[in-house]
Amino acid sequence: MRWGGNNNFPRFLSYYYVMKEKKGLLKNWKDYPANPLINPPFPGILLGDPSVVPPDESPDGAWHLFANTILAIHHYTSRDGINWRRIRRVFPGMRAYVYREGETYFLLCEEFQIPMFKSHIVIRTSKDLSIWSEKKIILKAETPWEKRLGHTCGNPCLIKNGDMYFLYYSAGLVFLRDLGFCEPLHIGLAKAPDIYGPYEKSAQPIISPSPAEPYRNLGAGAIKVIQIPQIEGFVGFNNGIYSDEEGGTRSAILALHSHDGIQWRKMYEEPVISPGGPAWKRALVYQLDVTRVENEMWLYYNARSGWRFGRECIGLATCSL
Repeated sequence: MRWGGNNNFPRFLSYYYVMKEKKGLLKNWKDYPANPLINPPFPGILLGDPSVVPPDESPDGAWHLFANTILAIHHYTSRDGINWRRIRRVFPGMRAYVYREGETYFLLCEEFQIPMFKSHIVIRTSKDLSIWSEKKIILKAETPWEKRLGHTCGNPCLIKNGDMYFLYYSAGLVFLRDLGFCEPLHIGLAKAPDIYGPYEKSAQPIISPSPAEPYRNLGAGAIKVIQIPQIEGFVGFNNGIYSDEEGGTRSAILALHSHDGIQWRKMYEEPVISPGGPAWKRALVYQLDVTRVENEMWLYYNARSGWRFGRECIGLATCSL
């Protein structure tokens, strides 16, 4: 994290007292016993990057979840948030994120250009989570750090911060030999007064890998940002990409905190959700979405069972507030 100017010490004290007062909050997550909840649709082996709309925010009082197979987004519904039913394949794309404003739902996702290894972020709107508007491109890879090993711009997360829309996204890639594929290298931030943009990007990434970060020493992965009344500022859940003590690639979910949505600091040194244990999450824990259910936070995430050859499914972890 980068602290700036002469405000470092007051900022540090503010962060210290927030964390001291809320010690242990969002730290102790429990996996749902029947995980994984959603398996890939046959005959696929990958289903990931869930984005959830809870009943109190949906148009029909049901749960809705959007997740992707390889290059396609699928729509699921549920009455209890546990037992899910696949409705249909919605449209091409990956890493969907649903943002609601009033009675309008905005779905942002990463869309790839073929045959070039390029991706950009598009947005669509809906009133019922079923019929969607035509797409509009709102963010492309343009800066040098977004173009490493391909021109990629994806993993969107959108929040409203005052009068501005903050669009968090992943860009750049790192190739991981034991997996045989790439993962996101940096996390950037783009801001706009209008949800459709134009978005002004931060000149440099807001989160990058570092040898000093044991759970983010290879790649930054992606981030989902929320606000909850119990904590001042913003909470971020970041699946950092790292090399473990044996040299194997891993990914785990870290809890971060920020006062301004720009500068981030770990809430806890250890991840709140780690890979390992049950076979379905033996290798890596990936991207997620979080929602509140009464006095609990429910975190849906996808995990991978193996490295070069693995199956990816979606599970649930809960945490009391």
